[in-house]
Amino acid sequence: QVHLVGSGGGSVQAGGSLTLSCVASENIRSNYCMGWFRQAPGKEREGVATLEIGKHSSYYADSVRGRFTVSEDNAKNTLYLQMNSLKTEDSAIYYCAIRYGGNCFFFSGFENWSQGTQVTVSS
Repeated sequence: QVHLVGSGGGSVQAGGSLTLSCVASENIRSNYCMGWFRQAPGKEREGVATLEIGKHSSYYADSVRGRFTVSEDNAKNTLYLQMNSLKTEDSAIYYCAIRYGGNCFFFSGFENWSQGTQVTVSS
């Protein structure tokens, strides 16, 4: 079972940027889907972005498209989430996750999860 460790959260003012990292305990081959999710207080967890490993196809929630970019560094077993033009509503605990197979377009069915990393955006 792949172990995921997320990091990179912090506090930033609106309009600022942060980059989250998610390191996997082993090399992730093609046919895996990795993604970023978030959960704000009092809200359900929601999908933010996913990436088809090895194929580089990515998908984004409407709320972050154009501001966030998901990418991978396979040599480092690392998934990134570059977050630009942050808004207060982006404040949440962010998690990365992995799933074998399936279409990354669907933000469901993820099996392994990282611990969360807190992102706080102030006005």
